[in-house]
This record gives sequence, C-alpha cells and structure tokens, in this order.
Amino acid sequence: MSEIQKEHSAGGVVFEDGRVLAIKMRNLKGEEVWTFPKGHLDPGETAEQAALREVLEETGWETEILSDLCTARYSFVRGCAEVDKDVRWFLVKRVGGDGIPKTPDEVLDMRWMTPEEAEREMPYPSDLEILDLLKKM
Repeated sequence: MSEIQKEHSAGGVVFEDGRVLAIKMRNLKGEEVWTFPKGHLDPGETAEQAALREVLEETGWETEILSDLCTARYSFVRGCAEVDKDVRWFLVKRVGGDGIPKTPDEVLDMRWMTPEEAEREMPYPSDLEILDLLKKM
C-alpha cells in the first residue's frame, strides 16, 4: 500500500451582484466541469497568495480578499495513489485585470451564474457547500 499524499490548495470565489464567477475545466477523468478558481500552493506561498494568484491566472481578474469562507477537505485517488486534499476558500472582489484567463489551455469557459444556476452546474460537494454559504450572505 502506498503512502497517502497530502495536498494543500487555495481558491477564490468572486461574488458580485448576487452572482458567482464560475470556470469550466477538465477533471481527472477528462470531463468538463464548472467550478471555482483554485490551485496548489507554490513553495513558500500562503493560502491567501495562492488564492489571489489562481483567480488571476484562471479568470484574468486581479482580486483582493474580503474574508475567509471555509476549508474543504476530501480524498480521492490519482493513478494508484490516495490523496488527502484541503482547499482553503476565500471570498474575493475584483480590483483590476482584463477578464482574460492566463491559462487558456486549462480554462475552457467562464460565466457569471446565480447561486441557483451554479448549483445545477457544479458537481463538487465542496462547491455546493460554498454556494450554501453565499446564499446566507
């Protein structure tokens, strides 16, 4: 049995005028899924720095953090390895940028959605938990 890999990521949720900014990417199975911008922490990077970098790379929007939202924890299998992952999520607001993803090979589409629309499109339980939190704001 192989050792369990630990991964730490961070992401940002842009929530404006009652809508969230969602991106479409490919999951590990190659399926297209709607989700929020997130990614791994680079060496020496804080969760806050990673969240802002990932939002910029994946949406083209410069953002600043408004608040901590939650930390999602889940496990999955990549290849033959079990991975325990945590993602620290932040509520962010746009402060600049051009809205053009810097990683067009990763981001297939980008769309503003109401939380209700996003609930119908987003498959990940952690994204649905975030939408529940946003509906209470």
